[in-house]
Amino acid sequence: MNWREHISVDPQVCHGKPCVAGTRVMISVILDNLAAGQSVEEILGSYPAVTDEAVWATLAYAADLARERLVPLSA
Repeated sequence: MNWREHISVDPQVCHGKPCVAGTRVMISVILDNLAAGQSVEEILGSYPAVTDEAVWATLAYAADLARERLVPLSA
């Protein structure tokens, strides 16, 4: 999956936050919904401009981000 085909960053859209390409749906919103237990079908129903592939691209994007930096697990 090449997430770059489905995700865009434009300083003029949503303050430059990553969005599903061609929409104002932020990637963080899709990931928050998945983390809350919503199914892909539920997300697609809530955001008709988002495609199934775009939802999976958000996971690929998140996986790439997780590889790039370490987040401490202990307090």
